[in-house]
Amino acid sequence: MGLFTLILAGGGFVLIGFWESLISVSPAQKQSLSSSARSKTTLLPSSVTSIAVALLSLFFIINSVISINDASKAKDRVGISLQLEVIPIALLFLLYSITGLLTNISNSIHFPNSIISLICLFAFGEEFLLFYHQSKDSSGIENRYFDLLLVPITVCLFSTVIELGSPDSNYPKLARGVGLILQGTWFTQMGLSFYSDFMAHGCKLHEKSRGNYTIKCKGHPEYHRARAIATLQFNCHLAFLVVLIVGIYSLIGSKSCDNGDYRRYKPLGAELQQMDNQNKFTLDSDEDDDEIKVESNSEKENGSMVPELSRVNGYGSHH
Repeated sequence: MGLFTLILAGGGFVLIGFWESLISVSPAQKQSLSSSARSKTTLLPSSVTSIAVALLSLFFIINSVISINDASKAKDRVGISLQLEVIPIALLFLLYSITGLLTNISNSIHFPNSIISLICLFAFGEEFLLFYHQSKDSSGIENRYFDLLLVPITVCLFSTVIELGSPDSNYPKLARGVGLILQGTWFTQMGLSFYSDFMAHGCKLHEKSRGNYTIKCKGHPEYHRARAIATLQFNCHLAFLVVLIVGIYSLIGSKSCDNGDYRRYKPLGAELQQMDNQNKFTLDSDEDDDEIKVESNSEKENGSMVPELSRVNGYGSHH
């Protein structure tokens, strides 16, 4: 395919995946927005995604046609058959983008979300089978890169399956966006590892045609080292992706919060201190109250006993 083709394809996957992840955690999805505003914001990202997928699909179709022409000139039947497998996958993604775009733009044409997600599921399924069975040379180093590429494709595949069951959830879109980003960065890594000086030492690219190539090494140690380097590179891509997603998600979460809501709250320590001051009491105050109650009771008892004694001694009402 060439260095430029793989880098361009990887960049397209990264942009689509980043946009898919961004709209899944976008503050525009909050319920605080009105229904009309929310419908406009959800319409725009779907249209942008559909247009981007359509352009990327057309790019793959054009690249496959050019590769078929080059393979026919080189009389490479394997190269022709490989590119004939790529074109149906690109057509499925193109159909997915067209149906999504028509549903968002046109008022008369409406496709159910399940149909659109099912087309996307078939496309990712065929892409998985393409790289799973693509082993032109069993000892080629490119097979290790193709095997590792199955990881992001599987993420996209299962997230689309989950989306069929819960179309209102944003988590499948977020997972699919992350898978597309990883797929794009790995396409870029494949271009750098196959067609540049980043290739493992002791290995060399053998190209029969534009779409049919293999990477062979000098001996068993070189093969083992090249496969280990590919695994290490993939782990670095995973680590970078995790740090990037966590950082962007934290940034979006901090900006989506309304600062005015936090100003309405007071520190919890001050409220507890105020409650403690209101409910504060001492033993002295309790003793004083008890003494006052005892004195008042004693006065009442003394007052009630005086008239009784006066009646007993004869100093009653007769005098």
